[in-house]
Amino acid sequence: MKPALKTFLLGLTAALGLVSCGPNAGPPSSQLTTLGKVEVTARLSQVLGEFPPNKLYDYVYVMKYHVIKVHRGQVEGQDIFVGHYNPLKPRATAADKFSGAIGGNADRFQVGDAHRMALDAPLDQLHMGGIIDKHFKEPGPRYWAIWTERAQE
Repeated sequence: MKPALKTFLLGLTAALGLVSCGPNAGPPSSQLTTLGKVEVTARLSQVLGEFPPNKLYDYVYVMKYHVIKVHRGQVEGQDIFVGHYNPLKPRATAADKFSGAIGGNADRFQVGDAHRMALDAPLDQLHMGGIIDKHFKEPGPRYWAIWTERAQE
């Protein structure tokens, strides 16, 4: 094999290795493993309606998730309802004086995305501001998303 081709193939292999690791490679952040009472990996299965613009007011939007794995704590059932504070903002910039310590690396909420989350409940006792819950007719606890990161299954 020619040296130039060998060098190219080694570089390509290294680059593909880095890409395959993606942003979620490695251990979970310490916030995921310590904050809240529950830690899950779940797929966002339903967002009813559109998120209101943040310029109107600060709010929590409740979304439906299908649990893939419970890492710690317990949840009721395979489908859970999770409230995210100001969901139009990336989690890294969503925290303010009203939300308390929230964060993560998730930058969007799109049906089909998987998230690893540190959660607590009940939402209505953890957040005293506006809550938009279009799933209000569906039974089950509402969880407060403290930390949300992109996840792979």
